[in-house]
Amino acid sequence: MPLIVSRYRGDGPMVATCKDTTFFQNACFFSSVAIFFRIFANHLLCVTMSETAGIEKVILGIDPGTQILGYSILEVVDNKPRVVVMDVLYLKKIADYNLRIRKIFDSTVRIIDTFHPDHLAIEAPFYGKNVQSMLKLGRAQGVAIAAAMSRDLSFTEYEPATIKQTVTGNGNAGKEQVAEMLRRVLSFPGEPQYLDATDALAVAYTCYVERMGPLAELRSELKAKKPRRRTPARKAWAAFVDSNPDQVVR
Repeated sequence: MPLIVSRYRGDGPMVATCKDTTFFQNACFFSSVAIFFRIFANHLLCVTMSETAGIEKVILGIDPGTQILGYSILEVVDNKPRVVVMDVLYLKKIADYNLRIRKIFDSTVRIIDTFHPDHLAIEAPFYGKNVQSMLKLGRAQGVAIAAAMSRDLSFTEYEPATIKQTVTGNGNAGKEQVAEMLRRVLSFPGEPQYLDATDALAVAYTCYVERMGPLAELRSELKAKKPRRRTPARKAWAAFVDSNPDQVVR
């Protein structure tokens, strides 16, 4: 069906030739489709922004081990920590020790690629029953750190006593006490099957308290003002320097 289109020129209106309505119908259709997709894209953008709004930091906590490795993801939103995931990597069924180490590396990389943490908090090896256990923990820790560095992720190492002191106020607290205090503070549902998972969460929580918590700035100021405590080794070295000033190269 033809359509009469009115045009306007500088010297006044005029009636032009007839146009086919098919052209205008197609133009209206494609314009409507373009508007719809623009509105839909804006909606998706708003949803994505609302989901990620307020997320300040994501911390990966790891409790290293060659038999059971605990890991956790702690998300800090509006300076409030929230547990995203808390689990373990069960390695006892892998008989080959080399494959265990490889599994730790690959799994750590996968966790990083999945949750995109900003920082790695990892527990330092400690001397327990024998030196071999400490060496194995050191290998597991080193592999996890190497995996983090392969993804350009910074890391902080925390001593077990520091973690327990931060979470419970007692540097000699047991694993059960640490888990119970974390459950009260972070309100995560249920209880994990392995306490290695809550140990990993404790490391991440310690990182949050030290770096981003309400008292983080005050703690850093006090730490800077606190004089260094001399250990027996430092005292012996200081005594040697005092007794032999001619041996010091300045």
